[in-house]
Amino acid sequence: MARIRIDTLDGTGGFDAYMAEPAGTPRAAIVVIQEIFGVNEGMRRKCDHWAEKGYLALAPDLFWRLEPGIELDPDVEGEFKQALDLMGRFDQDQGIADIEATIRAARARLPARGSGAGKVGVVGYCLGGRLAYMTAARTDVDASVGYYAVGIPGLLGEKQAIARPLALHIAGADHFVTPDQQQAMHDGLDDQPRITLWDYPGEDHGFAAEMGKRRSEQAAQAADRRTEDFFAEHLG
Repeated sequence: MARIRIDTLDGTGGFDAYMAEPAGTPRAAIVVIQEIFGVNEGMRRKCDHWAEKGYLALAPDLFWRLEPGIELDPDVEGEFKQALDLMGRFDQDQGIADIEATIRAARARLPARGSGAGKVGVVGYCLGGRLAYMTAARTDVDASVGYYAVGIPGLLGEKQAIARPLALHIAGADHFVTPDQQQAMHDGLDDQPRITLWDYPGEDHGFAAEMGKRRSEQAAQAADRRTEDFFAEHLG
């Protein structure tokens, strides 16, 4: 486990990313896209899990322009409010550029396969789930997964640009993604052959958190198994 430095696409700066490496040759790479709480212990545990599964895992610090290295606890009210403030000030377009830079950095660390580099997927949570959808639409990432992604109805106009597999986990009782938004996601995406939606009735936002009050064990395990199978199919 280590932290590495990644240059921005335009070469004007750089940011840190947490990296977890598998014991042997990576089967592929996965970029873990943070919640609004930064690359905290929960996100690092996600990376460590993927490394145990044989993947190279990277979690870029997307808030580096605002509060580099910030780590917040969603169960602490003051820190939760701080996270919401950071989300409000975060430039999502710049975030996608930083995710693309991380995808390139991950590919550079993978062994070549056939005529090209190994595959890279992204998995994101909350804000990261939204960014995973945007990454699927705006980059050449090989596969994407979003957990309880926020604000997807406003991004449905980008769905035709999604050329590689995307899966979204939807929390049925998500107080940030209301039933009408969930229905809009199904209405807009169910007919897209490359997009899969999974519903978790009665589950709230953050149910797959690695730790803390938000975690719902049974649903988290079910969602994570689906994600593992999804990446095994599309990344190798």
